[in-house]
Amino acid sequence: MITAQSATSVKETTAAKLLMGYLKQEGVDYIFGIPGAPLMPLYEALFETGWITPILAKHEEGAAFMADGYARVSGKLGVCCATTGPGATNLITGVACAYADSIPMLVLTAQVAISSFGKGAVQESTYHGIDVVDMFKSVTKSSVMVPSAEKMSDVLRASLRIALSGRKGPVHINLPADFMKKNVNARMVHPEQYRVTACQFDRDAIREASKQLIHAKRPAILAGHGVNLAGAQEELRRLSERLNIPVATSPKAKGAFPENHIYSMGVLGFGASMRAEKYFLSGEVDVLLAVGTSLGESVTCGWDPRLEPSKALIQIDIDPREIGKNYPAARGILGDAKVALNELNYQVERDLRWIDKNDRPDGKWIEEFKNSIPRFDDPEKIISEDIPLKPQRIIKELRDALPDDAVLFVDIGTVMFWALQYFPVCEPGTFFLNLGHGSMGHAVAGCIGGRLARPDKPVVALVGDAAFAMNGMEVHTAVEMDIPVIWVVLNNGGHGLVYHGERLQFGGKFTSGIFKRRLNAAEIGRSLGAEPFEVNRPGELTSCLKAAMKSGRPCVINVNSDRDEAPPMGDRVKVLHKTFAV
Repeated sequence: MITAQSATSVKETTAAKLLMGYLKQEGVDYIFGIPGAPLMPLYEALFETGWITPILAKHEEGAAFMADGYARVSGKLGVCCATTGPGATNLITGVACAYADSIPMLVLTAQVAISSFGKGAVQESTYHGIDVVDMFKSVTKSSVMVPSAEKMSDVLRASLRIALSGRKGPVHINLPADFMKKNVNARMVHPEQYRVTACQFDRDAIREASKQLIHAKRPAILAGHGVNLAGAQEELRRLSERLNIPVATSPKAKGAFPENHIYSMGVLGFGASMRAEKYFLSGEVDVLLAVGTSLGESVTCGWDPRLEPSKALIQIDIDPREIGKNYPAARGILGDAKVALNELNYQVERDLRWIDKNDRPDGKWIEEFKNSIPRFDDPEKIISEDIPLKPQRIIKELRDALPDDAVLFVDIGTVMFWALQYFPVCEPGTFFLNLGHGSMGHAVAGCIGGRLARPDKPVVALVGDAAFAMNGMEVHTAVEMDIPVIWVVLNNGGHGLVYHGERLQFGGKFTSGIFKRRLNAAEIGRSLGAEPFEVNRPGELTSCLKAAMKSGRPCVINVNSDRDEAPPMGDRVKVLHKTFAV
């Protein structure tokens, strides 16, 4: 048997145990999935090595979401697995979410024995019919089938290198059942010998960016998801403070810059703060530094032309395809956000030695600007005593009850807009939103992986009842594994975002997304073994959250909310109006 420490020594082992050895080297602690007959050699290797804990999901999509959540929170590789055929195809939506948000993931799917290819084997998913390798190619950085047991090591190293290098993302390996238990002569290679960390940057571009930012009269920084992926929050803060530059984040990057900081303008785009919109769309910004964002619809208020700066857009991104894609970039800087921002900070310090301090604007105007504009759209509703509960009040109680370092997973729907607007985030790495692919149900399952990655912090999923309906059975996974996640379910009786879209776009002449019979998420949670809570009145969520955190158990809190309270989604509706125009 190989061991994780055997490094470059050659040992005889099985292909499945060789796979376990490489995963152990990469720091993998969990594999999320559902077993099936062709996948059992992998589960046997998990049992015999004992290095990695299998987490039994209730649906393969949930397994992919859990692996994604684990990777988002830990920064490490997430791993999910499924059997051949429908097991593999059920993973695709979850894998697509990871691909859209650049989350490193290894996707392992079983395959029938090569000797039965094309013969009508049960659940065969090869190039003779439903080809899962081909299906995964559009939602992964790489999708391959292991051609022989002897090639397992080569395929693994190539796949891990692709997943964890450059713009990270998921990779897929299809494993024929008859290879997994075959003996192979394995030469283990350390990760640093088959993949490298990107640390390159364009020095000329950095020099020009420094000059532009130093001489700007009204500069701004727009921080995207890439800042969080690179762990560049501290470098971002240093640059903002040194040059007195206001910062807004994309919705996915919420928390990359502390929202209680004097230079924070909040979120721009979906659920935008009025401060961010007023400043970034004022037409007065002369130099805009965009870091780790493709400047897509969700962050640009529907590609608003007013976002384009009058003098120069400087765009930092690890993917050259994103630079200048939606707005012309006067200066593109290709590279990892942390590396590029770190070097930009050093260059700014060098250049400031030659600048008269009196020529530099101070930051007093930012405080005056922020004081002139309310922090929230409807601040009076935060303290509303109305029943059913106003969503603004719900989010306020959620924020007040949770410690700053609690981890919040937010699902897609009205809850997303409410959280972006009304839930201030002051600690990096505590807010997670799958907005690249925008799949409902992601937070319902992803929070389980998140809690495994950060067992010392409270982990909460803020979800709608429609999203909970999609993946709520994963509560049972948390109960079985004793993973104390808290689900806060804003229950408005259906698909609230669809409901408000119908009212705003079509005058409410039809309704297609409302449940005829309301779900009771608390009772569903109780039936699955979780601790149930019911919230109907102001103040009850605060007490329920405190009790849930104290319980140390999986908990489901059903919060009945006002369906007719429209979320701050105006820019999204404008884009849809353009889309549907005839």
